Amino acid sequence: MAARQLDRTFAALADPTRRAILARLSTGAASVTELAAPFRMSLPAVSKHLKVLQRAGLIARGRDAQRRPCTLTAVPLKEAADWVAHYRRFWEESFDRLDAYLRVLQSKEKKHGRKKRSP
Repeated sequence: MAARQLDRTFAALADPTRRAILARLSTGAASVTELAAPFRMSLPAVSKHLKVLQRAGLIARGRDAQRRPCTLTAVPLKEAADWVAHYRRFWEESFDRLDAYLRVLQSKEKKHGRKKRSP
């Protein structure tokens, strides 16, 4: 995935309003008015959020007569999740090494007859 696309995806996801909009769209298409309903902001403000999401490729805006429904486009989210997965493996491996080290320490304590410290 191009670094620029990843930057746009994470920038779009940085805002809680945009994340809430994506969560709503995960249940199906919605109009701008429907998306704006739970927020205390104007329709133009919601439209600005939608433009950010659209530029990031996270939503698509269609035309259905007078209605312009928005739909979720999940491909950039999958690509971001794949990028994050690399770091998840790093942390899991780090925790596995820490767990192994703690088991060695516990084994040594038992071997030497030391009592565990209480917190």
